[in-house]
Amino acid sequence: MFLKTITKKGVTRLYFYESYYEPSKVKGEKGRIRQRSLKSLGSLDELKKLYDDPIAHFTEIAKQRSKAQKDASQASISIDLSSVMTESEDCIKNVGYGILKEIYKQLELDIFWKNKAKKRNMQFDPDSIFRLLVISRVLFPGSKKQTYENRNIYFERIEGFALDDVYHALSFIEENQEDMQKWIFEHSVKICGRDLSTTYFDCTNYYFDIGHSDLDTLGDDGNPVDRNGNKTAPKYRKRGPEKNHRPDPIVEMGLLMDKNGIPLAYDLFPGNESEKVHMRPIVNRLKDEFTDMRVIFVADRGLNTSDNIYYLNGDNKCDNNQRDGYVYGQSVRGADEEFKKWVLGRGYHTDNLKDDEGNEIKFIHKSRIYPKKLNVNVTSADGKHKKKKTVSVDQKQMAYYSEKYAKKQRRDREIMVERAKDLIRNPRKYDRVTSAGSAAYVQNISFDRTTGEIMDGKELSLNLPKIEEESKYDGYYSIVTSELNMKDYEMRETYHGLGRIEETFKISKSDFDSRPVFVRTNEHIDGHFATCFTALVLIRILQAKLQNKYPVGKMLQALRKYSCIRIDANTYQFVYFDEVLKSCEEAFGLKLDSKYRNRLQIRRMLKY
Repeated sequence: MFLKTITKKGVTRLYFYESYYEPSKVKGEKGRIRQRSLKSLGSLDELKKLYDDPIAHFTEIAKQRSKAQKDASQASISIDLSSVMTESEDCIKNVGYGILKEIYKQLELDIFWKNKAKKRNMQFDPDSIFRLLVISRVLFPGSKKQTYENRNIYFERIEGFALDDVYHALSFIEENQEDMQKWIFEHSVKICGRDLSTTYFDCTNYYFDIGHSDLDTLGDDGNPVDRNGNKTAPKYRKRGPEKNHRPDPIVEMGLLMDKNGIPLAYDLFPGNESEKVHMRPIVNRLKDEFTDMRVIFVADRGLNTSDNIYYLNGDNKCDNNQRDGYVYGQSVRGADEEFKKWVLGRGYHTDNLKDDEGNEIKFIHKSRIYPKKLNVNVTSADGKHKKKKTVSVDQKQMAYYSEKYAKKQRRDREIMVERAKDLIRNPRKYDRVTSAGSAAYVQNISFDRTTGEIMDGKELSLNLPKIEEESKYDGYYSIVTSELNMKDYEMRETYHGLGRIEETFKISKSDFDSRPVFVRTNEHIDGHFATCFTALVLIRILQAKLQNKYPVGKMLQALRKYSCIRIDANTYQFVYFDEVLKSCEEAFGLKLDSKYRNRLQIRRMLKY
């Protein structure tokens, strides 16, 4: 530590500074010695009113503190081997959260929440609560109550609010979550690359561990109203097509991700609504608030509708009067007869490509440019009426065949057919939920609308024509795009990028325990998913900063295990270090491999 004087605009101020070593981010190059401010002491003129010679006074203090730090680094400690622990003993403190806290600060989310809270007379600090919820969602996910009660697991004390304040904060977070998404994008551009030339959109659902859907109160016009009769949004918690066929109510999330795999924006909607109509609102928000550049949107076949194609490539325009583009998956079995005939016809050729592991694979494919007819809903100029309109757009269609995919489809169907046979023999064992998938292969099956049970009175039989028809298309897959000059392998690689968004959903559900959701109202559900979204952004930015060398699970393990234990009143021993933390040292200019540190050193590390 040393004293430094800085003069600006004729005013001299005094600071405590320290030197530190910053490793080079370029392999093979040496790092450099840098300086950073520890504390501002004030202006020299003001300090002269308190001290005869402020410079000499604080120079001596800096020397004393430097000596104390040096002595502390060489100190020996004695351990009383007869010491016993109290029932509430908990000396292990997590320090790995400091990496996430640093990214949080680089995004200036603390400033965002302080600005939002300025004009509100709030009894709690929304930034402290939001940061706790986000970091805990990454490292130690749990309910809001669990998160609050376990807040002492972190090295720094987190205080100043009660559990009730956490729930009140969720409503405040909901009010500002769209502004927050925009803020995160604008500030993330400064710290990592954001490529919006291609974006990925997909939907998933999260279940609630409750037995019934929420009922909306409807007004005279049939739209939802609140208790005062004012129009409001439909309640989220509704039964719908849950991915794992659970009967619980769900909420749907639509997530937009950039080309580098970092989430851009999200939206929530009730579990009983179709995902097909919820792509356009989030795309509108992207174009209005994030970028006006031309974007190619990538989505799976569930979003491949005439209205969505027309919206992106036939009607919606961005800057330079260009239309946005799309790359969609295309169901072969669900396509029209002309398309099916083309897929099964001749014209395929084989290229040798490499998969993500570097293994050589055969790419059996063909493509064509085809005038796609779209039956779309067009809104009138006054916005009051919709009418059907038939338009034609040129579309590149690519089909390819994979023997590996064919084997998977055959295996999956065989399992469902065996279950269908058992259902025919024992219909009382099954209902609408438990027969999902297999019921499609049973003729004459129907369900009771109230109970979901299979209704008696009709003879059940195996649908052999359906099984035979499906088997024709085993192994065939199709992708369609507005990009007529895109090569076939580029279409395949672009579409396979959707795997990153599927992985993101898996992280959210498995690593972050985002389900079941334990909050009830729309406001609190929105607040909950705002913290989940931010948690995903933080871990994806960290992954990018570490040059995508590590899977998310390995990074989470490192941050969770980077902890210390107090071995005397002021000394802590760190208990874990690995290659991920070594990479964090280089990426953030930190020293994380010290086995022993005192309290002040750890606080400084967390500050920077």
